[in-house]
Amino acid sequence: MVDVESLKNCQAIIGYSFKDATILDAALTHSSAAAHRLHNYERLEFLGDAVLGLLICEHVFNLFPDRREGDLTILKAAAVSRKTCARISDKIGLTALVRVGPGMNRTGGLPVSVAAGLLEAILGAMYLDSGGDLKTIRKFLMPAMNEHLREIINNQHDQNYKSILQQHAQREFGTTPVYHVQAETGLDHDKSFQIYVAIGERQFESRWGNSKKLAEQLAAKCALETLGINLHELNAE
Repeated sequence: MVDVESLKNCQAIIGYSFKDATILDAALTHSSAAAHRLHNYERLEFLGDAVLGLLICEHVFNLFPDRREGDLTILKAAAVSRKTCARISDKIGLTALVRVGPGMNRTGGLPVSVAAGLLEAILGAMYLDSGGDLKTIRKFLMPAMNEHLREIINNQHDQNYKSILQQHAQREFGTTPVYHVQAETGLDHDKSFQIYVAIGERQFESRWGNSKKLAEQLAAKCALETLGINLHELNAE
């Protein structure tokens, strides 16, 4: 049975009105509650996974024009992970709308795989109903994803680049890296910074970031690459 209220609430959350409500109904139906084996979100999840991957690849490609394929792959993998997708579903209220069977206990929240699959199914449903209108899907997805992307980016660099550079500089040169702001641009609430790092008398190329923290991490990464540190091995750890 179609839950009209859930469909209405979901469309309000995603900012899109479906022409065919049965597509959205399927996206909000877990296989445990499906009246028919094909009327659930699994096929839409399959489609939405590809849509999510494309939009995230496009976003990080444009966001980091100076980064190599390996770095972009790491960011994309973290952004499209089950954990990230589940957190988004929970935060924006999608998981409260999914219809599950009596055998699935909601106590403590839905399994990560269900919450993540739900977000992908919604993306697949939007793609199908809109005739592949990526602009509409992007308008919903990226505001929901951006906070998590910033966290992923900062955490990745915190774990690797600045700390690794500091350890390397102290071990090899007996000194600590120093970060300098070379330039900044933008309004107070939306600034970007150009920062370079120096180790002793040696100055490395600067990098831009949309926060001082991110610019410092990118500058540290540049210095590590210049010093010949194998970042692919570091990222694999």
